[in-house]
Amino acid sequence: MVETTLLINGESRPASNGAYFERLSPLNEQVASKNAAATIEDVSAAVEAAAAAFPSWSALGPTTRRTYLLKAADIMDSYKDEFMRLGVAEAGGTPGWYGFNAMLAANMLREAASMTTLVQGQIIPSDVPGNLALGVRQACGVVVGIAPWNAPLILGTRAVCMPLACGNTVILKASELTPAMHRLIGTVFVEAGFPPGVVNVITNAPEDAPVVVESLIAHPLVKRVNFTGSTQVGRIIGTLAAQHFTPAILELGGKNPMLVFEDADLNQAVQAAAFGAFFNQGQICMSTDRLIVHESVADEFLSRLTTKLKELETGLPNVSQAALGAMVSEAAAQRIEELVEDALNQGAKQLTGPTQRQGVLVEPILLDAVTPDMRLYKEEAFGPVVTVLRFNDQAEAIRLANDSEYGLSASIFSGDISRAMHVAQQIESGICHINSSTVHDEAQMPFGGVKASGYGRFGSQSAIEAFTDLRWMTIQTTPRQYPI
Repeated sequence: MVETTLLINGESRPASNGAYFERLSPLNEQVASKNAAATIEDVSAAVEAAAAAFPSWSALGPTTRRTYLLKAADIMDSYKDEFMRLGVAEAGGTPGWYGFNAMLAANMLREAASMTTLVQGQIIPSDVPGNLALGVRQACGVVVGIAPWNAPLILGTRAVCMPLACGNTVILKASELTPAMHRLIGTVFVEAGFPPGVVNVITNAPEDAPVVVESLIAHPLVKRVNFTGSTQVGRIIGTLAAQHFTPAILELGGKNPMLVFEDADLNQAVQAAAFGAFFNQGQICMSTDRLIVHESVADEFLSRLTTKLKELETGLPNVSQAALGAMVSEAAAQRIEELVEDALNQGAKQLTGPTQRQGVLVEPILLDAVTPDMRLYKEEAFGPVVTVLRFNDQAEAIRLANDSEYGLSASIFSGDISRAMHVAQQIESGICHINSSTVHDEAQMPFGGVKASGYGRFGSQSAIEAFTDLRWMTIQTTPRQYPI
């Protein structure tokens, strides 16, 4: 068990009223972390600290900001083992998953460091004689990042690294399920020597989340909000941000399809399906929820996939070396059980998976003969279950892929790249991979969705646009004639 504090203005602080909350491990119900439960006063202090630090941080040269970020990346690497330990305890995933988180988070910091000199503007032709017109990008101010529990290091770091590279100061609002993981991100920045107030971290009790989030978004000194999480919560945050005219970047849920055409490499498709659907127990926004398979190869594909899934072991990561770990809570596991039961009661066929849930452990579930009347047809699973739909022609495959309110990630397997590109252009998603898994993330890529999967993009140049203000400035270089 670890105890955490708030990080405000470079200082480790308890909550202003001394309150704390405990995060119980899903593995054994023991206390994984004891964390400061921020108050509204703490929220205001964090925002004010970030606002006070903004003028000097934004005035730093790009090479100086780059140096800070590169130092943070190295320190992030050094904390890999501690991040792995905390991740297993707080969220129940496998150590390898949190090790991957640490690696990619460090790379995100390095990618952000490389972007500090690319916060650039433009010269715009003007019809006014002697007028030099400029499009100038400037840091916007205080940025609030709200990160989820499922990929805590990747998404917690992503929430703050590019805003920092652009010259903004930040507040990371930690997940109630991985508070110690997110608080340790703050420690990384402190040890890297970031000036006080540039990076702040707030942890809060679950019951206080609505008022803490609203206070952050409503604060007049907050200039941007970014959120990664469920579409349900994203709607609330997007609405609050709009009410206060605060631009928001939202990366939300997905019902991600993988299309397998008759000319696909089935071995590669099977490997991608198993990875995409069940890595981190299917608790990834990009997880493959739907397998849309050509009728002529569906039986063979499912036979191979069934064999593959039977090789994947599930076990508690604190006592097992199994490839798959626990779900984040028993409630999450129970929801998967209910979704599967609803489908089976309406005629779906279970090809793999348990007949009875074992607490937070759920073995990989593959369901065939899924129909639109079943909850799993529409609802994001966010767990170790994937459904199968069959198609006969290309138009039907595209229709099935787009028959969802979500539009985050998709993948297409086909030997005909020209056809695959044509199909990809018609799929309603922010991300689409050909002959690869729906689960794919790199720091430099424009990451985000469409429809109910959100709006805005994280990653490199896209993030510069998201976390800066574009201003029009002019210099009149010659005397100007006015009509009156």
